[in-house]
Amino acid sequence: MDGTRKREKRDRFDGRNEPDDDFVDKLVHINRVAKVVKGGKRFGFAALVVIGDQKGRVGFGHGKAREVPEAIRKATAEAKSSLTRIPLREGRTLHHDIAGRHGAGRVYLRSAPAGTGIIAGGPMRAVFETLGIQDVVAKSIGSSNPYNMVRATFNALKRQESPRSVAARRNIKESVIRGRMQDGQDWQQAAE
Repeated sequence: MDGTRKREKRDRFDGRNEPDDDFVDKLVHINRVAKVVKGGKRFGFAALVVIGDQKGRVGFGHGKAREVPEAIRKATAEAKSSLTRIPLREGRTLHHDIAGRHGAGRVYLRSAPAGTGIIAGGPMRAVFETLGIQDVVAKSIGSSNPYNMVRATFNALKRQESPRSVAARRNIKESVIRGRMQDGQDWQQAAE
């Protein structure tokens, strides 16, 4: 195949079969960067974008370019290629509390009752909104760098497990994981 046919094939099928309009993307951070060259400085832009379908899939991407729109486009393309599915309880919150970290950034995520809303800082809020979480309480400790906060949030979310997956891994019934047995016994009594 010659170069143009390869390029046309790549542009026609770029790894996704979903239409682009069911994704919500949020620009988390834009940063002006400088490259020092012989004649002075060349300025460019770096963008951090979070994208999700608000139904449990989310991804983030980072792009650099000489103009802002091109940096955002690159970051969005990278985010679409790095989508991850996160299990949600009742489609609105996390299954359990969890901590995540990246570098010096640490985040703590807690599931919340209905009506709580998203209680989280800027970069984490963007991740939760694009993921489709409606009720969560989050705390960020350490680095406030948006890149570290987003990566720490993803670190925590990727370790999120549903009771169904835990039950399948342990070869037991999901009801045991949820804390009740089929015949009405308390699961702690059944474990004895």
